[in-house]
Amino acid sequence: MLEGNLLKVIATIAVPMVITMWVDSLYNMTDAYFVSRLGDAAIAAVGVNDSLMMIMRAVSMAFGMGSASFISRALGAGRDEDASRAAVTTLFSAMSVLSVFAVLGSIYLLPLVNFLGATDTVRPYSMEYARWILLSAPIAAADTVISQILRAEGSTIYSMVGMTTGCIVNIILDPILINVLGMGVAGAAIATDVSKLASLFILLWPFLRGKCVVHLKPSYFTPTKAIYSEIARMGLPTMLRTIMMSFSTILINNTAASFGDAAMASISIANKSLRMVASGIMGFSQGFQPVAGYSYGAKKYDRVKKAFLFTIGIGVILSIVLGAGLFIFARQIIGIFSGDGRVMELGLVLIQTQSATLFPHVATMITSGLFQAMGKAMKAGILGLSRQLFALIPCVLILPRLFGAYGLAWSQAASDLVSFIVALFMLLPTFKEINALERGEITANEFELKESDDDA
Repeated sequence: MLEGNLLKVIATIAVPMVITMWVDSLYNMTDAYFVSRLGDAAIAAVGVNDSLMMIMRAVSMAFGMGSASFISRALGAGRDEDASRAAVTTLFSAMSVLSVFAVLGSIYLLPLVNFLGATDTVRPYSMEYARWILLSAPIAAADTVISQILRAEGSTIYSMVGMTTGCIVNIILDPILINVLGMGVAGAAIATDVSKLASLFILLWPFLRGKCVVHLKPSYFTPTKAIYSEIARMGLPTMLRTIMMSFSTILINNTAASFGDAAMASISIANKSLRMVASGIMGFSQGFQPVAGYSYGAKKYDRVKKAFLFTIGIGVILSIVLGAGLFIFARQIIGIFSGDGRVMELGLVLIQTQSATLFPHVATMITSGLFQAMGKAMKAGILGLSRQLFALIPCVLILPRLFGAYGLAWSQAASDLVSFIVALFMLLPTFKEINALERGEITANEFELKESDDDA
C-alpha cells in the first residue's frame, strides 16, 4: 500500500473491484432481460424497486463507507485493533438498522410502492417484488459492510469472489424461477435473496480462516460515541448522496409515470445499461481509495496526489472508449429488452446523452472518493449532494415541463455537467492543502483541526 509501484498496487486492488461491479451489472442486465419478457409493466416495476434497493444500500453504505475510511487510515497508522472494533460495530449496527427498516416496509408495503412511483398497472408487480427484497435487507447490509471492510484493508480479491459468486447464483436462478417455475417478478426477487445469502457465506470465509488483518470477533463490538461519530462523519455524506439519488429516481419515476409505462420502462433499461459501463469505471476508481487512505494516514501526501491523478487519467481513457461504444450500440442494446417504438425513442436519448457526459460523472465520483479517503466529510457531503439535490432534482422538475419526455431524458446528463463544475471548484483548494502538508507549511494536526472546524 505504502511502498509498492502505484500502478501495480492500484490495479491489484481495482481489477477485482471492476470484475465485481461488472458482474453485478451483468446480473442487473440479465434480471431485466428475463423480467422484460413479462411486459413493460413488469420491467417498470423492477425499475421502481431500484429506488427501494437504493435506499437500503444507502443505509448499508453509510455504515460501510464510514467505517472503511476510518479502517484504512487506522491500518495505515498501525492501529489494527481500532480498525477491527470499528468493523464489528459497523456490521452489527447496519444489520440491526436494516432489519427494522424491513419490518416497517413490510407493514406499510402499499404506501411504500406508491411512494416509489408505481402506477396502477405496475403496482401489483412492484408489491410482489418489494415483499421479497425486504426479506433479505439485513443480509444485504452484511454483504455491503463486509465487502467494504475487505476493500478498506486491500483484500479486494476476497470481496470480488464473494460478490461475484452471488451474482452468478442470481444469473443462474433468474430463468429457472421466472420462466421454468413461472414465479414471475417474485422469482427475480427470490433469486436476488438467495444470491445475497451465497455472497455472505463467501465474504465471511477469509475472516473465519484468519486471512484478514481486520478480525470480526463479536467481543470487538464497541458501540461507543467515538466509533459512531467517526462512522457518521464519513458515512453520512455517502448515505445522503445515495438517499438523494434514490429520491431523485423516485421523482424521475413519478414524472415518467405521467408519460406512461413505456417511459418508465425506457428509464429502467437505460439506467441498467449505463450502470454496466459506469460501474466498471467506478470499480477501478474505487481502487485508489484504500491507497489514498493508507498513504494519508502514513503522511505520504505525494502518494495521495499521484494515486488521484493516475486514477483520473484511467477514468478519462475508459470513459471515452466505453462511452463511445455505448453511444454507438445504444439501439441494439435497447432492442434486446423491448421492441416498443416509444421505449426505443426515449431510451436512445437517455443512453446517448449520458454516454456523452460519462467522464464528468466519473470524475466527480473520483473526487468524492479522494475527499472520503482523506476524511474530508464536509466536502464529500457537499459534492455528493451537488448532483442529486442541487442539480438533478431541479432539472427533473423544470425540463419535463419545457420539453416533455425528452426533457426528462436530458435531466441526468445536465446534472452531471453541473456537479462536475462544482467538483472542480472544490478540488483546487484541496490540492493546495495537500501541497502545504507535503512542504511542511501546516502540520497534520493543524490540518485535522481545520477540517473539524469546517465540518462544524
